[in-house]
Amino acid sequence: MKDIVDEGLRVGKCMVGGSLGGTLKGVLSRYWSLESLHSTTAVTIPDWASEKPGHGDELGSEDELLYDDIRSPGYRYGHPGGGGGEQLAINELISDGSMVYAEALWDHVTMDDQELGFKAADVIVVVDATNKEWWWGRIMDIEGWFPASFVRLRVNQDEPMEEYMAHFEDMHAKEKDQADLGLLLGPGLPCKEQMRSNVINEIMSTERDYIKHLKDICEGYIKQCRKRTDMFNEEQLCTIFSNIEEIYRFQRKFLKDLEKKFNKEEPHLSEIGCCFVEHQSNFQIYSEYCNNHPSACIQLSKLMKVNKYIFFFEACRLLQKMIDISLDGFLLTPVQKICKYPLQLAELLKYTNPQHRDYKDVEAALNAMKNVARLINEKKRRLENIEKIAQWQSSIEEWEGEDVLSRSSELIFSGELTKLSQPQFKSQQRMFFLFDHQMVYCKKDLLRRDMLYYKGRLDMDYMEVIDVEDGKEKIFNMSVKNALKLQSLIGDEVHLLCAKKPEQKQRWLRAFSDERRQVQHDLETGFSLTEVQKKQAMLNACKSHPAGKPKAVTRPYYDFLLRQKHPSLPTALPQQQVFMLAEPKRKTSTFWHNIGRLTPFKK
Repeated sequence: MKDIVDEGLRVGKCMVGGSLGGTLKGVLSRYWSLESLHSTTAVTIPDWASEKPGHGDELGSEDELLYDDIRSPGYRYGHPGGGGGEQLAINELISDGSMVYAEALWDHVTMDDQELGFKAADVIVVVDATNKEWWWGRIMDIEGWFPASFVRLRVNQDEPMEEYMAHFEDMHAKEKDQADLGLLLGPGLPCKEQMRSNVINEIMSTERDYIKHLKDICEGYIKQCRKRTDMFNEEQLCTIFSNIEEIYRFQRKFLKDLEKKFNKEEPHLSEIGCCFVEHQSNFQIYSEYCNNHPSACIQLSKLMKVNKYIFFFEACRLLQKMIDISLDGFLLTPVQKICKYPLQLAELLKYTNPQHRDYKDVEAALNAMKNVARLINEKKRRLENIEKIAQWQSSIEEWEGEDVLSRSSELIFSGELTKLSQPQFKSQQRMFFLFDHQMVYCKKDLLRRDMLYYKGRLDMDYMEVIDVEDGKEKIFNMSVKNALKLQSLIGDEVHLLCAKKPEQKQRWLRAFSDERRQVQHDLETGFSLTEVQKKQAMLNACKSHPAGKPKAVTRPYYDFLLRQKHPSLPTALPQQQVFMLAEPKRKTSTFWHNIGRLTPFKK
C-alpha cells in the first residue's frame, strides 16, 4: 500500500491544476481498477482507502442523482494561496506577462512600510505569488506585501462587463439605428434578458460546483479521518473542519430550492430571489465556521509538520479525485463563498428589470446577504486581527504596561508623525498606531529601521482631537504646519502632532473619527473579546514564530523577474541602472545617511 500511495503522491504533485481524472487512473491501474476496488487481489487495501464515496452515509445518498452530473473532471477553484498546481499556475501566468487580478475580501490595514493596505472589494494586481502566505501586489502606483488569504482571484480576468457592453454598443451603433441598439445579444433574446440568463446560469453552476466541493471534503477527508482514531481525536476534527458538515446539509437543501425555481428552458424567467430571503437566517451558520477558520489553520499546520499526516491527506485527495489544492485551500472556500453571494446578487439585480416578478425578491435578497456577509465578515476579521495585533506587540522592544488586547481589537490607522509634548516641547519622530480606545507610539531603531521601541500610549476615550491651523500655536508658542492637537478631557495633558503633508494630516483626522465610530459601533452591537481569546492570542504570539512575509528581495523573486519573456530594456541606460529596473519599488534607504550623522565614525 505504501508503494501505491507514494506513486500516487509523486504523480499528484507533478500535476498543475485541473482534475486528476485520467492521469491518476493510468498510474494506479497497475495496482487496482478504480471501478472495482473491492475485487482486486493484487494488494491489500485498508478500510479507509477502499470505500467508495456516496454510499450509505448520512450525507451522501439522498440527492445522488442531482450531484452525479456535476462530478466532471474539469473543476477548478479560484483559491489564492492554496499551494500546489493552482499557485504554480498563477506564477506561470505572471511570468508569461499576463496581468493577474485579485479582489480583496477584507480590509487590510498595514502594520509596516512594506505592506500593501486596501479595502474590501479593491482590485489588486498580483506581481509575485511565489510565497504561499504573502504575495507582492500593486494598487495604482503603490506596491507591497499582502496576505494571500485576504483576497480571491477574480473569476473573470478579462475586461470588466461594463467595458464589454460599451464596446458592444459602439460596434453595433454603426450598423443599426439608436432604437435598435443593443436589442439582440443572443438568438431571440433582448440584451438585458440574455445577461440575466448568463448571471442565473453562473449562480446555478457555481452552486453545484460548491456542493461538489463540500461533498469532497466531507467524504474525502472527514469520513476517512474518523476511521483513523490513532491519528485524530474528535476535538482535532472539530477544530479543523468545524461545522462544515452542517453547512453541507444546509447547502444541499438550498440548492434543491434553487433548482425548483430555476427555469432551464428560459433562465431569465427564473425567480430565485425568494430562496435567499427565505434562508437568510440559515446562512448564519457560516459565522461559526468563519470564526473558527484561523484555529483550523493553526491546528492543520501543526499536523502537517509530521510526514504521516502529509501522506494521509494527500492520499485522501487522490482517492477522492480532487484537484491539486492542499486541504487548507479547500477549507477556505466556505469563507469565500459567503462573501461572493452579494456580488452575484448585485449582478443579478443589475440585469433584472423593475417590472420582473423577481425584482423585489432579488433586491431583498441582496440586502439580506450583504447584511449576513457583513456581520460574518466583520466578526471574523476582528478575531483574525487580534492574532495579528498580538504578534505585532510581541515584536515591539521594551514593551511596558498592559497588553493592547486588554482594551483594543482593531488597528484603525498607522503612520509616522512628529510629536511635541509638554513640558519639554522636544520634537520627536515617532511611529503611531491608532487602535480603538488607545494610540501607541514607538521609536524606530537608528540602524534597523524595522525595529521599534515602545515609548508610550494615549487613552483615546479621554482625548479630544483638535485641528490646528498653520501658523503660530499659542500653547507651544511656535509656528506649526500640518498639525493637530490631542488634549486631555480630564487633565492638562496636551500633545502636538505634525504630519509631513496636508493630505497626511487629513487622513489622520479621518482616522480619529473612524476610531470613535468604531467604539460606538462595538458598543451598539455588543462586540467584545473574551478573556480566553485575549490570552490565547498572546500565548500563540509568544509560542509561534511564523515565517511571515519576506522583508527583502529574495533570490527567487529576482530570478522570477529575469524570466520575463523578451523584456524591453532601455538601451541608453548604463548596465547597473538597467539591473535596478528589475528591483521592486522600495523606499530609499536611510542607512548611510544615519551612519553619516554618527560623529564617532567621522574622521
